[in-house]
Amino acid sequence: MSNEPANNDDETPRDPLQEILASLMGGKGLEGIDPAELAKAAGLPSDPNALQQMFAQFQTMMNSPTEGPVNWQLAHDNARQAAAGGDPSVTPAQSREVDEALRLAELWLDPVTELPSTGLIGRAWSRAEWVEETLGTWKRLTEPVANSIALALSTTLQEQMPEEMKSMMGGASSMLQNMGGALFGMQLGQAVGALAREVVSSTDIGVPLADLQMALLPANVAAFGEGIEVPEAEVRLFLALREAAHARLFVQVPWLRGHLLGAIEAYARGIHIDTSRIEELARDLDPSDPERIREALSQGVFMPQRTPAQDAALSKLETALALVEGWVDELSFEAAAQLPSAAALRETVRRRRATGGPAEHAFGSLVGLELRPRRLREAATLWAALKEQRGVAGRDAIWKHPDLLPTAEDLDDPTGFSERREMAEASDSAVDEALAKLLTGGYEPQSGAGPDDGEHPEDPSTPKE
Repeated sequence: MSNEPANNDDETPRDPLQEILASLMGGKGLEGIDPAELAKAAGLPSDPNALQQMFAQFQTMMNSPTEGPVNWQLAHDNARQAAAGGDPSVTPAQSREVDEALRLAELWLDPVTELPSTGLIGRAWSRAEWVEETLGTWKRLTEPVANSIALALSTTLQEQMPEEMKSMMGGASSMLQNMGGALFGMQLGQAVGALAREVVSSTDIGVPLADLQMALLPANVAAFGEGIEVPEAEVRLFLALREAAHARLFVQVPWLRGHLLGAIEAYARGIHIDTSRIEELARDLDPSDPERIREALSQGVFMPQRTPAQDAALSKLETALALVEGWVDELSFEAAAQLPSAAALRETVRRRRATGGPAEHAFGSLVGLELRPRRLREAATLWAALKEQRGVAGRDAIWKHPDLLPTAEDLDDPTGFSERREMAEASDSAVDEALAKLLTGGYEPQSGAGPDDGEHPEDPSTPKE
């Protein structure tokens, strides 16, 4: 297509996508926009060749039928592409080192928890393997948000399109429906692929992304240890302790994985996209000002908007994540007591989990959810206090049922948890006992207190015989 502006007499058909974008951008389309700036703002790679390949793939996918509103094949392909750069294959020596570290970690955990060993075989994954093993769970967690974004984009595009263009599009409306899903799939793939370059294990973000798996990523473990002056073998063993502790918790507490993933799904289902923000961008944006475009997109034009109910749900989810991470933090540190670098490694992990890496922030901006245990330290303090008060068995018994889990209030005052729980249990017991008596007729009426006790009090106004 020519770069010259089309005049009214030009009968050359224009690309429908260009027509839509031109309509949204006040007739200017994408003229004057620096593709690298737009890509950077959208969280996509800025390399021209990679962009060209990606958008060619995007255009093909956008016109292809998909299952549901999100193009998950595009997400998969982009995740693999983002993870593949500098992703060496796992060597036999690395596989052996990871297996030995996870086996030793299981032995070291035995004395510090009542939860038994899982018997899982330790795996060494490349970044691409991590993508393959976890993408199904990412799809489950992000699909509600993805559907909302895809619907908002397609609805806004159709509403903003002039009537004459709607008739021109005709049967191509399916392209509009696929457009939002393709855009989201592309960005999600980039976010997951970037995460694959940061995570060190299958449970590194605190959520069991791979069902019944225990694995480390040797390339990322080596990168984690750079600059902290700790032997790589110690780094690997400490991270193996964390992975093995996560595995015990999720395997031996069967309800926990569904509880966490269900909480995330419930939170995501309540997210809705503010389409007015997309409309404002389309109406007010000057396509000749790339910096303004970058600023608008970085402010989260497509970022889901939270309601007060969502904020409350997020608070509960963050508490659950903190409890998992706090338990793992406490156990892995206790099990690693014989490692000279245990304290330094623990603090490094804590800071890393509290702040999150660039990929975690990008993922959080995309789906409106950051899976970070903000109250990890308070949770670790709580589990340490419970061990002191109840012993190892009493501490781990908390995981028997979700109703037994500590709350955000308990994280505020870890030492008072047991006292509050005993008071609540005593109150519940008293209520249950009273209810049981009421249902079985166990209450004895007070003498002279009821109208049917066979005796009637004298009425002073009634004359005596």
